[in-house]
Amino acid sequence: MKKNNVEIIKADSLVRRRGDNVERHLKRVAAYCRVSSDSEDQKNSYDSQVRHYKEYISQRSDWELADIYADEGISGTQVGKRQDFQRLINDCANGEIDYIVTKAIARFARNTLDTLKYVRMLKDMQIGVYFEEENIDTLTMDGELLLTILSSVAQQEVENTSAHVKKGLKMKMQRGELVGFQGCLGYDYDVETKQISINKKEAKIVRYIFERYLEGIGGKVIARELDELGYKSPRGLEHWNDTTVLGIIKNEKYKGDILMGKTFTVDPISKRRLSNFGEEDKYYIKDNHEPIISKEDFEKAQEIRLRRAGNKKTAANVNGKRERYSKMYAFSSMLECGFCGSI
Repeated sequence: MKKNNVEIIKADSLVRRRGDNVERHLKRVAAYCRVSSDSEDQKNSYDSQVRHYKEYISQRSDWELADIYADEGISGTQVGKRQDFQRLINDCANGEIDYIVTKAIARFARNTLDTLKYVRMLKDMQIGVYFEEENIDTLTMDGELLLTILSSVAQQEVENTSAHVKKGLKMKMQRGELVGFQGCLGYDYDVETKQISINKKEAKIVRYIFERYLEGIGGKVIARELDELGYKSPRGLEHWNDTTVLGIIKNEKYKGDILMGKTFTVDPISKRRLSNFGEEDKYYIKDNHEPIISKEDFEKAQEIRLRRAGNKKTAANVNGKRERYSKMYAFSSMLECGFCGSI
């Protein structure tokens, strides 16, 4: 049998993208980078990376620079908050990009799920991602395997860093240093001196809330009165609500104390936080700063709040839906429907 000389013509999936009618000879390459969140370093960091990627891409005769995408900050755990990353993905979906170059897996995404999700999404569009530091091209056969391993390592680094930060914050709280406090209605916080001082104008609102509450007025009525008086809510909104009012009533800072560790981070990747019901240590400091409300009045307000809360019952019906009932009448929360279990 005659042996034929076969010339292999290497495939290039990016010369002609599926679904396109026009052949392209240059790959449109985008660069994705992250710049410092520090305003002084941000421009220098961005300019430096622009120069790097322009030079890097120009070295390839079959490449052309499509665009450079850059997001601020050092944390790569929340993809949804990176606007330019989302713009990059949208441009890829719109057929404007053929290939992506980025410095490292940790700059692209720091959790395995997000990394693989976007890499596979881009791969379905026949768009590869090249990670410079790891020398991984996601269009190659072994690219995804290496990517899975290395992105898992990057995720572990995030979790380790989070654990170290958490330990450091707990040590600060144990020493009595304020952690996470940025001030609240009635108080100003000096970041440099780490001192809490009374804001006289706002303190009037706090005193008004406690005075009315001690007179037996409910949160909804107090909220309506604050609106009528033209007071802005703590978040600067025009309208108050009873939840905000009760949040002030419960806040121990107004009697001069401070409780740290009210919430905790469940997952360093999603950054999801939950109220601390005892899962983590809390740290209480008495007489930390000048009070706006006397301890006696504060405790009286808590007695009223707890008594009112005791007149409410939270129950679960047969469908598992939690509902709250108030003892408005003599038999409120005492009678149960024999058919559906509702109270």
